[in-house]
Amino acid sequence: MEVVLYTKPGCCLCDTVKAQLAKLRTVRPFALEEVNILNDPVAYAKYQLEIPVVLINGRKAFKYHLDEAVFLRKLETKVAEGDEPEYGS
Repeated sequence: MEVVLYTKPGCCLCDTVKAQLAKLRTVRPFALEEVNILNDPVAYAKYQLEIPVVLINGRKAFKYHLDEAVFLRKLETKVAEGDEPEYGS
């Protein structure tokens, strides 16, 4: 299970989602990659007006805000579909 957060420095919405993801990782561990769109021209072109953006296993799951209950359900759905959870990161 891989979660990717597209973000940039100075984004208060991004800081909120980062904090939520950190808290959720204590409840249900998952791999998390954080991508600063200012360092990735492709990500910047794609997400500059949508950050923060959260992808779960390569699929866009949230933008602007994160609903914690829905996030956890999406993780459980992915595991039920046969995706193995990854721990660490």
